[in-house]
Order: sequence, then structure tokens, then C-alpha cells
Amino acid sequence: MSAGFLQSALAMEGVSKRFPGMLAVDRVDFDVMPGEVHALMGENGAGKSTLMRILTGSFDDYEGTIRIGGREARVHSPAAAKEQGIGMVYQELSLARPISIAENLLVGRLPVRWGGFIDRPQLLREARACLGLVGLDLDPLLTVGEISQHEAQLVEIAKVLGGQPCILILDEPTSSLSRDEVARLFQILRDLRNRGLAIVYISHHLPEIFEIADRVTVMRDGRRIATKEIHEVTPQSLVQMMVGRSIDEFYLRREAKVGATVLRAEGLTRYGFFHEVSFTLNAGEILGVAGLSGAGRTELARSLCGLDPLYAGRALLLDEPLIPNDYPRNAARGLVYLSEDRKVDGLFLRLPVSVNLLAGLRGRSGNGSVVQRCLDELAIASASPEVDAGTLSGGNQQKVLLGKWLATGPRVLILDEPTRGVDVGAKRKIHEAVMALADRGAAVLLISSDLPELAGLSDRAVVMRNGRLIGELSKAQLSEEALLLAANGHLEDCHAKA
Repeated sequence: MSAGFLQSALAMEGVSKRFPGMLAVDRVDFDVMPGEVHALMGENGAGKSTLMRILTGSFDDYEGTIRIGGREARVHSPAAAKEQGIGMVYQELSLARPISIAENLLVGRLPVRWGGFIDRPQLLREARACLGLVGLDLDPLLTVGEISQHEAQLVEIAKVLGGQPCILILDEPTSSLSRDEVARLFQILRDLRNRGLAIVYISHHLPEIFEIADRVTVMRDGRRIATKEIHEVTPQSLVQMMVGRSIDEFYLRREAKVGATVLRAEGLTRYGFFHEVSFTLNAGEILGVAGLSGAGRTELARSLCGLDPLYAGRALLLDEPLIPNDYPRNAARGLVYLSEDRKVDGLFLRLPVSVNLLAGLRGRSGNGSVVQRCLDELAIASASPEVDAGTLSGGNQQKVLLGKWLATGPRVLILDEPTRGVDVGAKRKIHEAVMALADRGAAVLLISSDLPELAGLSDRAVVMRNGRLIGELSKAQLSEEALLLAANGHLEDCHAKA
């Protein structure tokens, strides 16, 4: 933390928020100093998001006091929050994909000239200045739909920074970023911290917290459990505070009972994304797909199941060819795909949890017993099966998405970042459900950027780099170090150490 700052940029004192039948935030004290990165941690449902939504003006019926720069402030609307210098980058992007990057960056403050027309040269100058804040060199006239997910994440951050906030809140900002992009983001945050910006950093990734944070506050069940200097805590103590119990070994290993080949990929190609990819997947097996951002893993999964085109090669399910570009028919045969973005193409957020859990059954008999079994087996925290899925926490939404496909009894389940942005408790429950599915004989294809997860769950892993499959790691070779070396093209080092 920078020396010389005495007055807190933000102080929340005794803040509470009650929903019908539930006290979501219970007399929480939380403060951030100028020139500080203050991490806010806790399981999904701990109250972090509600506390920050109070600060950003989503709720005006909170109790307690908020002080900004030492002065008491009533943050009664998002507009009031922005006026007070509060900016938040949400985990789920708020960008409009069909319009330009420039228009997204300056929405609500587009420069105009005489006659009310947009000043295009000024728009482009200001857009480029915003992009420069996060080190992006993109054409501002491109639409958001034309850029990658990780570029869109940085554009979202640039959009908020363009409003020149004095308090910046980041909610899981690295969920779509590669390691190099995370390093770039952290350098940006350090520069902002050195210039006196107060930063609230929400993340479930423990290594990030120890790399970037000065202090950490842990919440559980709507209460503040502790606030500590980062050097006073360890990963183990943070997890214990978050879940209220110690976890000696979070990433579980299993002894697979591998059966016959279920899925066979032969020379799969989608030009510009992946080329000549071949592998097999067996019953009862969890096959990891390792690779850095941009390696082609998600694109391969989407083409394999029929959501996106396949230009060459073929895939066979139980020796019968899958239908290219026809996901409904492939899903009906038992190959299903859990999307990396649950809110865009995973869940019906405005429909009940029960409807979402039964959505994959495609006309087969589904009733309350199926819903209740999913709720119980995945420990989905929902006041009722009839509440909208969008009202659940992120971790519970992810469990609903998994439950939707588990209810179909799939032969092959493709998981694309299945625990991105969820808390440790939800992650453990998802892991248990995936292992149980494999133990029942289903085959699982696991794509994950969480290296401990990939090493801990996979029975073996194939490695992709620049759109090509470059090799395979056996269970005995799997480790975080080996996966990272392999993804960077040093597969021979992994074999040498085995």
C-alpha cells in the first residue's frame, strides 16, 4: 500500500441488506485506502456481490453508512455511484456485440458536434485513449462480436477506466484471460494503485490474491469474517475462513475404470481454428484438453458437438458418425456440451430452475423427482425450484447448468471451463458430480484453464497448441508444471521427467 494516504477512499460501516426471508448482508464493515488493492473473498452466496451492488447503487434500501473520501454518501442509484467515482467491472460482460468497440467504450458520453451529430474523429481519439489504458491496439471501429473473449474482457475494463473512477471494483476480471494477459492486467492495476486508485478485487483464484492484493477481507453467510494484511494469511487459512472448515486436498484423484472407446475423432479441421486433430475417448474416462488461450480448445469442442462448422475429418460416437453442424441430433444421441458462458448460451435466466433442469430432456418424461434429484445431488441452493435461474448465485447457476445435462444421462459430456468463477464449495460439488458420472461409465472431455483442476480430475490429457494437437500426457505425468510446460511447447520435458 502506498505510504502517505491516511483517509480511506471508501468506508462501509455496519452495512446490511435484507431480502424477503433472508439477511444477505449483516452489519458489514469494509474499507479501502487510496493506493490499495483490497481483495474481497468468499463462497458464492457469502454476500460479496450484494455488498458491491449496494456500493454501485443497485439497492437503495440498505442500512448502514457509506463514506467516500471521508464524506458520507447515499448511493441510491447506479448514476449516483458513477458521480461518486465508483466504477465496477462485472464478471459477465456488459458490452453490446453488434456495435463498435468505440461506441461501447463511450456509451452514455459519446462526443457530439454542432447539430447533435456524433463527432467521429473525437470518438476514435477517445476510444484509442481508453484502449491504451489496458494496452490494447485494436481498431475501434471493429464490433465487439469480431474480437476474442479475452479482448472483450479488456475492453470492458477500459470502458470503466474511461470514466476515471476513484474506486475501481473488479469481479473475477481474469476469468477469460491467458497467463500473459493476466500479467499485463496486473501491471495495469499496479500502475493504477501507484497513482492512488482504490481497487476492490473479487476473485476465487488464490494465487492471484497473493500476487496482487495488499489486504484481504473474507465474507461468509453475509458477515465479515476477517480482514487481514496479505502477509498474515496463507491459502489454507483463507479457504478455511471461506468455508468454515479445513480442506486438506481439494482436487481429488480417482482410479478410473476405463471401458471401450466411445468417441473417436479423426483429422478434425476448422481452418483458422484447429487442424488435423485426432484422439479417442473411452467409457468411464475423464480426458483433459490442455492448452493456452487461443490454442483452439473451445472451438474444437463446439465443432465436435455440432454447434460450429467442421470443414474436414469426422467424429464417431459408438462407431456411428456424428452429424456435422447439427447439435440437436448429436445431443439426442448422448453427446452434450456444457458451455463456457452459462449466461449467453447455457441457461434460460428468466425461467425457473426446474425448467432449466429439464430443458435437456427433449420431450422425454421429466418430473419433479428429476428436479429434486438434481437439487439434492448438486446441493443447489435455491429457495424454490420455481424461482428464476437468474436470481441464483454464479456457483448455483453453474450447478443448474451441469444438472441440466446430467439429467439426460449422457454418453459423452464435454465440459468447457466448468468451474470458472465459482467458489471452492461449488467447485468441489461439481468435481464430485463429474467423477460420479464417469464412475457410472460415461465419458468426459474436460477443457479447463485451472491447471490443478485439469491435473487432478483427468485420467490423461491431450495438449493443444496453435490449433494442433501436439501430444498426450499420461496420468502419471499429469501435474500443473507438466501441463504448463506442454502447453508452451515443451512436451519433451514432461516425458523426460516422468
